[in-house]
Amino acid sequence: MKKILLPFTVFALATNVQAQTQAHSKDSLAKVQTLKAIEISAIRAGDDAPFAKKDISGKALEKENLGQDLPYLLQYTPSAVVTADGGTGIGYTGIRIRGTDATRINVTMNGIPVNDPEEQATFFVDIPDIASSTGSIQIQRGVGTSTNGAGSFGATVSISNLQQFDSAGAILNSSMGSFNTYKNTLLAGTGMLKSGWQFDVRLSKINSDGYIQRSSTDLKSLQFTAGWKASENTWFHFMVMTGTEKTGQAWDGVPSDSLKTNRTYNELGLENNGTFYPNQSDNYQQTYYQAFLDHKFSPYITAHVGLFLTQGKGYYEEYHGSELLTNYGLSNAPQDTIPTALTRQLWLDNAYYGGVFSFLYEKNKTQLTVGGGITQFENLHYGVITWTENGGVPPNYKWYQDDAQKNDYNFYAKLQQHINSKLILFADLQLRDVAYYINGFQDNPNLKPAVNYTFFNPKAGLTYLLKDTYQQKQKIYASIAVGNKEPNHDDYEIDSLHLPKPETLYDVEAGYEFNSRKVSFGANFYYMYYHDQLVLTGELNDVGNAVQTNVPKSYRTGIELMGAYTPFNWVRILGNATFSENKIANFTRTLYDTVYNAYQHTYSNTNISFSPSIVATGTLVFTPFHNMPHGQRLDINISEKYVGKQYLDNTSSNDRALSDYAYCNVLLRYSLVARPFREIAFTLAVNNVFNKLYSSNGAVYPYVPYGGEGFTANGNNVNNINYYYPQAGTNVLGGVTLKF
Repeated sequence: MKKILLPFTVFALATNVQAQTQAHSKDSLAKVQTLKAIEISAIRAGDDAPFAKKDISGKALEKENLGQDLPYLLQYTPSAVVTADGGTGIGYTGIRIRGTDATRINVTMNGIPVNDPEEQATFFVDIPDIASSTGSIQIQRGVGTSTNGAGSFGATVSISNLQQFDSAGAILNSSMGSFNTYKNTLLAGTGMLKSGWQFDVRLSKINSDGYIQRSSTDLKSLQFTAGWKASENTWFHFMVMTGTEKTGQAWDGVPSDSLKTNRTYNELGLENNGTFYPNQSDNYQQTYYQAFLDHKFSPYITAHVGLFLTQGKGYYEEYHGSELLTNYGLSNAPQDTIPTALTRQLWLDNAYYGGVFSFLYEKNKTQLTVGGGITQFENLHYGVITWTENGGVPPNYKWYQDDAQKNDYNFYAKLQQHINSKLILFADLQLRDVAYYINGFQDNPNLKPAVNYTFFNPKAGLTYLLKDTYQQKQKIYASIAVGNKEPNHDDYEIDSLHLPKPETLYDVEAGYEFNSRKVSFGANFYYMYYHDQLVLTGELNDVGNAVQTNVPKSYRTGIELMGAYTPFNWVRILGNATFSENKIANFTRTLYDTVYNAYQHTYSNTNISFSPSIVATGTLVFTPFHNMPHGQRLDINISEKYVGKQYLDNTSSNDRALSDYAYCNVLLRYSLVARPFREIAFTLAVNNVFNKLYSSNGAVYPYVPYGGEGFTANGNNVNNINYYYPQAGTNVLGGVTLKF
């Protein structure tokens, strides 16, 4: 199957979602209004900006949205690799772009930062079914343009979910499938009222048992949006969205010795009596409050102001079979020297608030944007012991309580200037200041780092329009950009003697694009040089987050190929392919034996972990009939995805690697117009059609035996405990959508 996939993909050279967007932009009869607000245009790259980007419409997302998280709806975009702890794309899911993980992918929602300010990742499980109320998404690869929030070191993902129905209506979507998966979503809107107000609501519930044992999910979400057109020049929007999740913990993966015999095995929560603790779970609620004011002062000047508050609170609960209460600060307990089984909850209670603003001047050949944001994040970490086998713990006893605060402000100015009818200049300057104070850690309460960073992120580029007509557009572009990023919360705890260093990225991009009615093609070259990049070691901490370490010099370079071909009006061939090299100049690994003797080895020119050299997608889209009397339409999508070999750490050892893999998904969608509905649509997705057994992620825990026995000079014969994240075999999701 791999031999078929890659030549087909390279031949197709097409962007999957782009073609889907074009093919289905007029499908839905339940029209919605998308506000082209300045908070979107201020941080997104325009059509002629010299950056690699991908735009996805809400219509394209709607077609495939049967309950899987947003990363899985973006899996066919260039250079993207997705993974799920539970193996189904529901619950804890992640996306890597150009090999960079979630802590390096800047995510905003309506221009408001979404990344957790401490962990810097985006946990899509906390915003269930956001795709159902998303009007558009733009993915910029590389540093991209200036934005709010976390530094972009691989990509930015800009989500817009303020769209509203332009007339009164409702949409009901229900789906079900393998692993007892159920999704029910209701959207309703008033349309524009005479007063200028309009109101919309979304209710969602998603449940699944998961593929991996005890990886079930129970997700709920509510979104309410109010819009007021005060005048032709003034708009007000308010949005509140809350999501709750309860998921079974599967973040450790499957041990390598269990993978061949039971690839769904989950060792977390194993009790001393051989059973599994029934509430080994993660529980969290996150609520977003956002308010926006847009005002047009003149035909050339528009202003935008946004205020936000994001609140999160929750815990994960776990069973430990043998613990000393002295490790929990209970030295006077009668049982303090006797190991005991216990259950505990580790809590987070946080608030993230601030404001963003931008001013847009647009006249003739000049577009100038000035903007920025000021935010503050406060987080309280604490742990509660809920039960012990032998007693000796006061009720609701907290064995640690640490707080943290992070202040962040940024200011940017962007200029897009048409030098003449063909040449366009782009310049972007950003100043970002970060102050971060951590008042101790769970396992190291006396470590209290306080840091302050000031980053300057300049960007510049040129676009040359070779041809720009209705029938055909061709352009070439080139840009250079600098990005800086601070370490995340966990990085400060790894080495209490040496604070981790901030990272710097120099990103050079150059590309060519051709678009016509039947053919589109694009090629983008990139070279990303890192100074002090924090690379993944392959290890995970106690909550499944990746451990990182600084390396002085490293780089990613590659070419991304994209395009589409429409030989007939009912057939499309599309796909994309990325060929890359991802290297660390020198990497020193330090390991310890059982008595903490240190053993070191330096590696040269090794592959960066979790960075495949080939990522490719190919898709065939058939539309056997459309434009029928009753709006009947049948879409058949056959998609294949190939991901090359990946290493679990930075030593390029085959003993610590993920094999390359490929899988095929098929999507069928039939829609028609039948009273009293505006539209009825039936969707069937068959994922992993050929039942490919593969793992999309992994972790490694190397160790040295006592006295260094078996430790060789090159360090490759170290004992390793590898964990893998197997994905589900053939599975099915089916749904029906009713639009009123």
